[in-house]
Amino acid sequence: MQVLVRKSNEKQDIQCAVCGQGFRLYFERTSLEEQASMRAEVARELAHQHATDQTAAAHPASPFTWPEWQGPAQFSGAALLGGLSTIRRAAPAELDLTGAIK
Repeated sequence: MQVLVRKSNEKQDIQCAVCGQGFRLYFERTSLEEQASMRAEVARELAHQHATDQTAAAHPASPFTWPEWQGPAQFSGAALLGGLSTIRRAAPAELDLTGAIK
């Protein structure tokens, strides 16, 4: 199962044990048992991100997936199925023709 993790100062599902930064979690599946297991893995990953920096800056500014996803976050199963509506699919810059229309 994959989880999309996004920094949040408002509603928070988990906090980093090292710096206290809050995060929202968007799960690919709704099983409470799987979510509990993944929540523990995410907590370990958040602490691991502090290898050289003990501040909240150690965490990625943009949403990330755990386990890691090699493509853009908006195409991960967690983002697509997890309900994160603020991430939008975008066409590559070379396909953006909005400036070409007059």
